[in-house]
Amino acid sequence: MSQEVATFIKDLKPEWKVELCQKLRQVVFESIPEAQERIQYKKPHFLKNGQYAAVISPSKDAIAFMIMNAKELDVPKEFEGPAERKWLKIREGDKPDYDMLAQLLRQASHNL
Repeated sequence: MSQEVATFIKDLKPEWKVELCQKLRQVVFESIPEAQERIQYKKPHFLKNGQYAAVISPSKDAIAFMIMNAKELDVPKEFEGPAERKWLKIREGDKPDYDMLAQLLRQASHNL
């Protein structure tokens, strides 16, 4: 795990974003134990075998969790984005289904 990513997440405001991003980061590493992480384009990116697998993208009022290589995924209707990448915007008070996110991430990154 990257100290740069840990610091990025720790420095987010308000606190709900920190807690959410820490949980999403945990989901990534539980789903893709060999994932590598780095800050790129001012947000955490997660790679498997050098290919993008997921991105955590903070914005003013939400955190978007993006799953790459999503063409073959059957994602719920609340996901947005083109076929190759799908994201879920999570706002304060939302209760994301972390198990579902983990399953989608495992499926999307299986062939990377």
